[in-house]
Amino acid sequence: MTLLPESQSIIKQDALLTGTELNKTVHVGEQTLSIIKDVNIHVNAGEFVVIMGKSGSGKSTLLGLLAALDYPDSGSVELSGQVLSNLDEDALAVIRQRDMGFVFQSFHLLPTLTVAENIAFPLDIARRPNKARVDTLIDAVGLGHRRNSLPNQLSGGEQQRTAVARALVSQPKIVFADEPTGNLDEQNAAQVMQLLLDLRQQVGSALVVVTHDPALAAMADRVITMHDGRVVAS
Repeated sequence: MTLLPESQSIIKQDALLTGTELNKTVHVGEQTLSIIKDVNIHVNAGEFVVIMGKSGSGKSTLLGLLAALDYPDSGSVELSGQVLSNLDEDALAVIRQRDMGFVFQSFHLLPTLTVAENIAFPLDIARRPNKARVDTLIDAVGLGHRRNSLPNQLSGGEQQRTAVARALVSQPKIVFADEPTGNLDEQNAAQVMQLLLDLRQQVGSALVVVTHDPALAAMADRVITMHDGRVVAS
């Protein structure tokens, strides 16, 4: 596959999120594998970006670097002009709570908390409780009748709708989603993605989604394609 010409890989200066010359290796036994190779990427404020590629192309690893869930071996990640890859874990935790939302394939709901408590959790951790905001989102995702239910009492679609509401409750600058519809049937997947897009538009958050789903990619403002750890189309 042909790599992007240099002129197309230059980071936009007004981007909300930038990754510059990112590299990441992992050790498997005695082998060192290069997972991310000299990646330049940007996401503008309010933009919906999809990252696609075959399994093993580095999509989820790149998402983890952009979301400051992992450190690059070299290169830098900036959010609103602040270099995240230079910060310690305590500082990164504050930024994740304040500026980021997360939606994962396996939902990652807290099993002992109700729907309402799971949605409120990011606000409670940040000591910024907002019951009105939580109530509004519960209604927006159609779970008013489930607000006191535990995750194991919900369907897969209901669990993911709860996760979407939790990701957006703090009105983050950017939401990261890793295969958010991977565990859902086609109908629930379509409903969850439309819900995520609707709520993202209301909040104004940028959205970065890793997916294999071409239907989801068709909804994006821009699709970034990866192959063998590199961006090959954007």
